[in-house]
Amino acid sequence: MSKKEASTKRERDPAATRQRLIDATVRLMLQQGFSATSVDQICKEAGMTKGGFFHHFENKEALGLAAIDWWGRMGTALYAEAWKDASIDPLDQLHHLLDIMAGFTHRSEDAVVCMVGMMSQEMSATSPAFQAACARELDLWTENAAKLLAAARKKHKPRTKFDPVKVAWFLNSLWQGSMLIGKTCRSQELIRHNIKLARDFVEGLFQAD
Repeated sequence: MSKKEASTKRERDPAATRQRLIDATVRLMLQQGFSATSVDQICKEAGMTKGGFFHHFENKEALGLAAIDWWGRMGTALYAEAWKDASIDPLDQLHHLLDIMAGFTHRSEDAVVCMVGMMSQEMSATSPAFQAACARELDLWTENAAKLLAAARKKHKPRTKFDPVKVAWFLNSLWQGSMLIGKTCRSQELIRHNIKLARDFVEGLFQAD
């Protein structure tokens, strides 16, 4: 296929073109952050012209926000495997969620990173739009984990009183912090160890059946 034919095909499939820009942005932002990523770099990574870029997005911020939204939907779909079967014990569903998190550390030698966590650190203090987008995704993860904890509390006798939402925020903080430290220390084993501690903590909330 010639370049002209490829360009014509992209024009006929705006959704695919838009997604290619998002994919390119995600790759670059995970490597070097938002501020260090330019529109020129995104266009080169996506194999597009600036004209094509501005046809789909008003500016780099709009594309960055779209990338966060895509990342959130992608991540939630992966996590949702933990609770898709409502017949499974909610405590087992919560352990499955932890298994999914630990599974990310076995995928490759690359660092385990989260777009939401990275952009929270880099952009929340300077961009209300990025702060709100990242907060939305962190809230959603916490809400889903809290639902599992609340359901487990109904099914299993708690060893101690606990607030499912506060515990879910603790697990979210541990997960995000572990990815940050694991990336800095270049240790995926550290992340797995922290998730094991999280699993032990969750087990300790309930009395043995």
